[in-house]
Amino acid sequence: MKDTKDFEKGISDIVGVFTDPIIVYPSGWEDTMPDWIKGAITLERLVMNVRALKGDEMTGTDAEALAYMYPACLSFPLDHDWTQIYLYLGSQVMQYHNPFQKEEPFPDDIKVESLSDYQMGKLNHLKAWIYEKRRGVRQDRERAGRRQEKEEKAERKRQEQPAMFDFASFDK
Repeated sequence: MKDTKDFEKGISDIVGVFTDPIIVYPSGWEDTMPDWIKGAITLERLVMNVRALKGDEMTGTDAEALAYMYPACLSFPLDHDWTQIYLYLGSQVMQYHNPFQKEEPFPDDIKVESLSDYQMGKLNHLKAWIYEKRRGVRQDRERAGRRQEKEEKAERKRQEQPAMFDFASFDK
């Protein structure tokens, strides 16, 4: 039974790579996100699934955390720790995805290559929260699909099954 549930969760996670929503801070700036970040999210989600197969805990990715923070940093000033985290995420994501095909994709004067333990804890908490949020959306969609399928099946059965009695004719 546990193996079946693990298998179904694994399949759901793989499908989620392509179908899960991108969780962003709600601010009105969500539509301005560059398209290359969306591709980076898909690739990093695939990598995360491979890591999970090897025993790592499933979590959100650096690209997802960057996408979440992008509209937030356009809405209000970030404190020192969150600024460092945002610059770290930008440095990491652009290092691997390099959308502008430059030799140095992130400016050296703002590049952040490491975080303090406290900052890394905050980042890990954010990535775990993002993963749980998108997983919750996926589960809600799956439940709604099963519910709709069940209702359609019941309606088909009701239509196919002849009525034994026409109670309306007895009222006259």
